[in-house]
Amino acid sequence: MNTVEAVFDSAQKFQQSGTPYALVSVIRAVAPASARAGDKAVVTSDGEMHGWIGGGCAQPAVLRTVRQALADGHAQLIRISPAEERSEKTLGDVLEFGMTCHSGGTLELFVDPILPRARLVVIGSTPVAQSLVRLAPHVGFVVTAVAPGLDATAMPDADCVLTDDDPAVVQPRVGPGAWVVVATQGRRDIQGLRLALALGARQVSFVASARKAQVLKSSLVGAGSDAAAVDAIVAPAGYPMAATTPEEIALSVLAAIVSARRGTSVESLLRTSAEPVAALTAEPAIEPTPAAPPRELETVAASAVPRSCCGG
Repeated sequence: MNTVEAVFDSAQKFQQSGTPYALVSVIRAVAPASARAGDKAVVTSDGEMHGWIGGGCAQPAVLRTVRQALADGHAQLIRISPAEERSEKTLGDVLEFGMTCHSGGTLELFVDPILPRARLVVIGSTPVAQSLVRLAPHVGFVVTAVAPGLDATAMPDADCVLTDDDPAVVQPRVGPGAWVVVATQGRRDIQGLRLALALGARQVSFVASARKAQVLKSSLVGAGSDAAAVDAIVAPAGYPMAATTPEEIALSVLAAIVSARRGTSVESLLRTSAEPVAALTAEPAIEPTPAAPPRELETVAASAVPRSCCGG
C-alpha cells in the first residue's frame, strides 16, 4: 500500500468510527522542504496523523489549523515560511505562519475538515418513532432505529434498523455521542430507557408526559440506574407547541434536538424569545362575536388552550 492509499484507508476508518478529521494537502512546496506538492495526510484534533505533509516545523502549524477547522467547520489555506521569529497573520484568504526552523523552505497547504454526520437513535416502533425516522435525515441526521416487533422495511429512511432492544445487540452498532429519543409510548418504556442510558448518548429525550416521565425515572433510579444520568433525561421531549399528530410531535422533538445540537436550549429560547414562542405554543385565537352568551364564550376559550405534545 503506497502513502496515498494508506491516507485514504485511514480516512475511511475515521469515517466509519465517526471520528472528525481533516484532510491536509500540500499544494505548493518551495525548496528546501521535506514535503512535495501532492503529499497528503489525515489529521485528528488530538494530533493523530497518517501520511506526510512536512517535518517538525510544519506539523505544529498544521495541527493548530486542523483544530480550528474542526471546531468551526471551515476549510483553510495556510502558508508556512521562514521568519526571524514565530508569527501568525491573515493575508486575504491565507493564514500565514512564520517559522524559525533552520531548514527553510515554504509550504502551502489546504486543510479540509471532514465532520461526520450526527447520529439520531430512535427507540420505539410507534407512529411518533416512525415519523422521527422519516424527518430526521432531512435535517442532516444519520438514523438508527431500534424497533422491536416492527418489520425493518417499515422504516426505509433509517440507515440501520435493529429489531432487538437488548443493549448487548445495540451498543456495538451505535458509537457514543449519538442523540437518542425514546418514543416507546407505553410499549417497553423501561427497556427503551435502559437502552438509551447504556448508549453513552449526548442527550436522551423521552416522549412522555412530565408525570409519567417522573414515575419511570424514579423506577429506574430505584432499580440501580445512575441518578445523574436519569435526571438528565429530557422529558417531556420537544418544544411546548400544540402538537397533536405523530408528525407534529416528531417535528417538535426534532426541533428541540437541533436547537440543543447548535448550542441553544429550549429553556433559553423560551426566556429570550417569549413572543415568537408564544405564537408557536398557542393555537390561533378565536375572536368571539359580540353577541355570544357567556357559556358560548367559555366554550370558545377552552378550545384555544394548547394540548400537550407528549402525552402517554
